[in-house]
Amino acid sequence: MSLPEPEVVSLGCRLNIAESETIRTLVAHRDTVVVNSCAVTNEAVKQTRAAIRRAHRDRPGAQIVVTGCAATIDPAGFAAMPEVTRVVANDIKLRPESWGGTVAAPTVFAGHARAFVEVQNGCDHSCTFCIIPQGRGASRSIPAGAVVDRIAMLVDAGHREVVLTGVDLTSYGPDLPGSPSLGMLVDRILRHVPALQRLRLSSLDSVEIGDRLFEIVTGEPRVMPHLHLSLQAGNDLILKRMKRRHSRAQSVALVERLKTRRPDIAIGADLIAGFPTEDEAMFADTLALIADCDIVYGHIFPYSPRIGTPAARMPQVAPEVRRERASKLRAAAAARKAAWLATAIGTVQDVLIERPGDRGHTAHFAEVRLPAPSGPGSIRPVAITAATDTHLIGTTE
Repeated sequence: MSLPEPEVVSLGCRLNIAESETIRTLVAHRDTVVVNSCAVTNEAVKQTRAAIRRAHRDRPGAQIVVTGCAATIDPAGFAAMPEVTRVVANDIKLRPESWGGTVAAPTVFAGHARAFVEVQNGCDHSCTFCIIPQGRGASRSIPAGAVVDRIAMLVDAGHREVVLTGVDLTSYGPDLPGSPSLGMLVDRILRHVPALQRLRLSSLDSVEIGDRLFEIVTGEPRVMPHLHLSLQAGNDLILKRMKRRHSRAQSVALVERLKTRRPDIAIGADLIAGFPTEDEAMFADTLALIADCDIVYGHIFPYSPRIGTPAARMPQVAPEVRRERASKLRAAAAARKAAWLATAIGTVQDVLIERPGDRGHTAHFAEVRLPAPSGPGSIRPVAITAATDTHLIGTTE
């Protein structure tokens, strides 16, 4: 009887998804479950522990190996879990020898319509709420030639869309010869991989979007009209206490510039509710930012104090107030998204069809549901016939 295939459970960011696919090719012991953990909030750590216990229940004889940010920040805590066989730190998790192998196989994202490509890792900033630099280390970039080769291989393997990922994507390049920028990298990808149909960018720090990247994002049709911005708050004093490097006015001005040049661009944003010292007036500024920046994809967290961060030592907002404010932010973002989705009714959208074939995403990353399967992995024109509060409904032409 053959052993089951290795399983990789990925929690958290798109960078983890990209790394998980590489890990999947490296695991030599077949009866293994790898949990690639997240530490961005206390809830993410709880979800990691729950995933470990669930994996042990589902496959009681398997090795359970934990890696990722949560495991790197608290290796002893995870190693002490009775379900865990061993812990692998972030800095060695992509080495073949960490998984019992000697050679890395090409990663082709067989289970995904879109492929995720890591171009940057780590972070040199010190946001007062964030513990991720402790799990990821200093910022470091992947040389452009290696990125281009990787994307060319994925396109040759049939992927129509590639997503560039990183912990702090817009800090790409200063550690490389010549200090290339993210805009220069994107330009090189588009020039050297002409067969790539769609290029998407993961979360961007708005203050680091340089002129070259701005021109490409607003003028290049192969770069998707969807940006996710790391805004975090809409009040200047809270932004200062977070140790962010932008102001509220800069966020609003950037979105106005983007929409002036590319009116259909869809804006997503990370927002934190109930950051320490936030009062009702400060929260109102963040709530208003959803309308002022036309945020249709709100990635909203109630503030979660992390031991070892400066914000955890600041005067805290009561947990029930944090939750209430997060709920209000989510409701405002959901209402804006619903109204935006309704404007697509009657249009034809190019949709990347995802498994099992009855759904996909537009260039603007709106989810589309289809009545019948239609060629997973392909990009198809879809007539949008209806919209719900969360997704579009359409038929292939």
